[in-house]
Amino acid sequence: MSNYEGRWQTVKVDVAEGIGWITLNRPEKRNAMSPTLNREMIDVLETLELDDDAQVIVLTGAGESWSAGMDLKEYFRETDGKPEITQERIRRDCSQWQWKLLRMYSKATIAMVNGWCFGGAFSPLVACDLAIAADDAVFGLSEVNWGIPPGNLVSKAVADTMGHRQALHYIMTGETFTGRQAAEMGLVNRSVPKEELRDAVIALARNLLEKNPVVLRYAKQGFKRARELTWEQGEDYLYAKTDQSNYRDPEKGRKEGLKQFLDDKTIKPGLQAYKRG
Repeated sequence: MSNYEGRWQTVKVDVAEGIGWITLNRPEKRNAMSPTLNREMIDVLETLELDDDAQVIVLTGAGESWSAGMDLKEYFRETDGKPEITQERIRRDCSQWQWKLLRMYSKATIAMVNGWCFGGAFSPLVACDLAIAADDAVFGLSEVNWGIPPGNLVSKAVADTMGHRQALHYIMTGETFTGRQAAEMGLVNRSVPKEELRDAVIALARNLLEKNPVVLRYAKQGFKRARELTWEQGEDYLYAKTDQSNYRDPEKGRKEGLKQFLDDKTIKPGLQAYKRG
């Protein structure tokens, strides 16, 4: 079993029963994302990607917050006077894990939103494949309240998940909303009472663990890319992803699934996954 205790300063990682638990670990700062945290998260994601013990990844926060967004002191004020190339690298590290790595990650990802989720935290939230929030989690796009538009890819993330009017309302007013409202607007898949949150996430992760990981990867990546393509491009791309999945799958899941359904008559694909060896 993998052991990452004490390896990172601002991130805690635990692996158990096929699930890799990534916890943003700055509770005294509501898990605000600093340049150090951003650099460490790149290493965390790249490390867990190669860890066979962690097949589903859960991203959450320590204490009462998921993440309060960017650390205004360390990410903004303390970097404003630094050389331009240094500022560019700090921005690049931020996007590297929050979007480029996480959005097309090779393993299934779940955001477990346990509390405050503000501003820049919307980017990794939406980059995760699935999300479950506590009913009383607090969400907010508060940038307008301190004098800037939403930064990085926050507006893009919100545009991809929330309705036009709803998104603009919160972007322009800076008002907060709850986990229950986030579920109603489609920002998260659902919300549950806080005391049930971890169990709900574990149940979802176990469902995903039953699936063929290669097929799961190409299914989610295919969907995300297809949203950016025309119908004609999507047809070619998705057929190619299907062929790629069949070729790269060591389990030969397509063949085994058809056998269990058509020949053995032991599964009903509409209701369950095929039984993996």
